[in-house]
Amino acid sequence: MLEPLKNSTYRHLFSAQVIALLGTGLTTVALALLTYDLAGDKAGTVLGTALALKMVAYVTIAPIIGGLAAALPRKRVLVTLDLIRAGFVLCLPFVSEIWQIYLIIFLMQSCSAGFTPMFQATIPDIIPDEKTYTKALSLSRLAYDLESLVSPMLAALALLFISFDALFATNAVAFLISAALVVTATFPKRERAKDARVISVWEKISFGTRAYLATPRLRGLLALSLAVSAAGAMVIVNTVVIVRGSFGLDAQDVALAFAAYGGGSMLAAFTLPKLLDYLPDRPVMLSGAIVLAVGLLAGSTVSTFFWLLPVWFLLGSAASLINTPTGRLLRRSSAEQDRPAYFAAQFSLSHACWLITYPLVGFLGASMGITETFYILIGIVLLGFVLALFLWPAEDHAALTHTHKDLDPNDPHLADAKAVKDGYRHNHDYVIDKKHPSWPGHNNFFK
Repeated sequence: MLEPLKNSTYRHLFSAQVIALLGTGLTTVALALLTYDLAGDKAGTVLGTALALKMVAYVTIAPIIGGLAAALPRKRVLVTLDLIRAGFVLCLPFVSEIWQIYLIIFLMQSCSAGFTPMFQATIPDIIPDEKTYTKALSLSRLAYDLESLVSPMLAALALLFISFDALFATNAVAFLISAALVVTATFPKRERAKDARVISVWEKISFGTRAYLATPRLRGLLALSLAVSAAGAMVIVNTVVIVRGSFGLDAQDVALAFAAYGGGSMLAAFTLPKLLDYLPDRPVMLSGAIVLAVGLLAGSTVSTFFWLLPVWFLLGSAASLINTPTGRLLRRSSAEQDRPAYFAAQFSLSHACWLITYPLVGFLGASMGITETFYILIGIVLLGFVLALFLWPAEDHAALTHTHKDLDPNDPHLADAKAVKDGYRHNHDYVIDKKHPSWPGHNNFFK
């Protein structure tokens, strides 16, 4: 599991990720307290709006940065975004109006929308071996789970000695340490695509999303992302309603329920590298959707806190079965120079699913009741499962035989191709790029 940490570049970047995430978790707690000071009983509405703005930033900004990333110096951009995030989080203690929270959160999360996909797309270049990369993905999943588990505990401990405003300063320091670790990492040189065509800014920005939607396995991934967001939104939005409202328990029990969800995700992340040595990604991820549906069905019958914990644990495990292998699919589906655009597309499109399910779950829970909400979410998860089943073919070979009809016969790419009636045919690992604008045998989503 720790094998990727032998790579010094990955070790620096993983440390930067962990420190930045822990700092972000502290800000999440501090922001809730700040919002309550400013809005009182309306704090939930303010936080919900801030969360929606975060998703809007992720959906709109990530494709822009991802599309331009191939022409940008990765290290310089990552360091700059860390420094800007540090500056924004230092502004939060001086906020006196609700609109200022909205503005700062949107701008700060816009930086995160640029940082995270570019960071994720760098890891496959650092660790080319697939088995080791799978372990790196599991470590990354653990880092996100640690944010939800460890940060609230650290915040609770820190608040015994300092005010919540100091948590913002701590997050700023975390971003500065993250930037320093990125500076000291040695990034591999990237191949630059040689393309004589003049590519417009819009083509660059939209390439990742269009190429993503042209790849069958990634269409299936998007359907599974919808399933994850439906179940995850139920946990994130309604845990406090169930624990405090239905069961009449306190804040510590709310934290324990979230810990059960994070613990399930961590356990799955630990076990997946071995599992993926023997099973392909597709059946593992599809089984995750089935487990999500089973977990939600079990949740609809829960009447005590004691039984809620294993259900949340099961949902966390199922979500990790889908989330952890995602990087493997994106890596397999993209050329090295296009990888940031693909990761940005996944980041944007998956968060678009959350942008739908967050308000939907909140509205359903308030208007129809928790049990009915569970039933509707089961339907959404099963819809995601069925869509993935049909969109992602069971025969998912990396190398595909295909014919080029429009390339110049002297193009070096056709060096091993055989002339046929309608063009030049050859076989190689297939990804959507400038010379392969559509998937063989599928509708052309790219143009």
